[in-house]
Amino acid sequence: MTLYQGLYQALAAAGDEVWVNRLPEQLAAAFADSSHGDLRRWQQVVDDLPDLMPSSVDLLESVRVGQAEDVSDEVRAGLREQLMQLHPWRKGPYRLFGIDIDTEWRSDWKWDRVKEQIAPLKNRLVLDVGCGNGYHCWRMFGAGARLVVGIDPTLLSVMQFQAIRKLHGEAQIYLLPLGIEDVPANMGLFDTVFSMGVLYHRRSPIDHLLELKGSLRAGGELILETLVVEGDAQHVLVPEGRYAQMRNVWFLPSCAALMLWMRRCGFKNIRLADVSKTSVEEQRSTEWMRFHSLAEFLDPHSPDLTCEGLPAPVRAVVVASVD
Repeated sequence: MTLYQGLYQALAAAGDEVWVNRLPEQLAAAFADSSHGDLRRWQQVVDDLPDLMPSSVDLLESVRVGQAEDVSDEVRAGLREQLMQLHPWRKGPYRLFGIDIDTEWRSDWKWDRVKEQIAPLKNRLVLDVGCGNGYHCWRMFGAGARLVVGIDPTLLSVMQFQAIRKLHGEAQIYLLPLGIEDVPANMGLFDTVFSMGVLYHRRSPIDHLLELKGSLRAGGELILETLVVEGDAQHVLVPEGRYAQMRNVWFLPSCAALMLWMRRCGFKNIRLADVSKTSVEEQRSTEWMRFHSLAEFLDPHSPDLTCEGLPAPVRAVVVASVD
């Protein structure tokens, strides 16, 4: 696919051959018409977006492409309607030619908690695992990364990213409709790997940590963000059923247990960078994500509990390196 030619070239230049040879087949399978009933409709939305020239772009303090003054009111109204066809928008926010996409998540708040805790991204090759529509990928690129590869199997998220990329223009940022299991094992390519909001969805968290470790070059850095609970190094919550209405939540470790897992997997220089309770201001329903959100997933009589009676969401960020 021509959209990914720049990625093939960048990976080849970085010394990767295995994934370069495998990627075209993986992408063809992921984008097959049978993969999702709405894929053609979403692709048409992206194809029909106008070719606009932003007067300025900000990826350092936000994700802003263009200014309201760059387009007429009529063009902006049409663009807004097109972007709304890619509802629901979960990760953001974005400001595109004067249109504020107020997403479910204030992902910029998470980035603010992370950005000062990590090694500078300037000239780094970065992998963002489970990146959603790529909001943090844009912030990583704005922080100076040489190449950012995001992976997320959710096709709507990929199409949202492609819409923003078309409005922004060419950049060394690519979002692949793949999971971490599709990345070659032990490729040792990336300088920095992010896994934010993924670990608790994995049936085998240890295997996930080893997959992340294998994707890092020697001396590379992992930034891991996940749901945690209070307790000692032996304390892990395994929900009986749903957690905050999510079906696919498997393991919520204590911070001490998580760091123990990482030591067992061979990570070094492990440090707890942040622990924050998720608020209904950070995750909420909006015009751009009209379904239920965190407020409906908590116990209405006790915000410290989920609607299932489990501890309300608390997220930790752990930073570590590999030899």
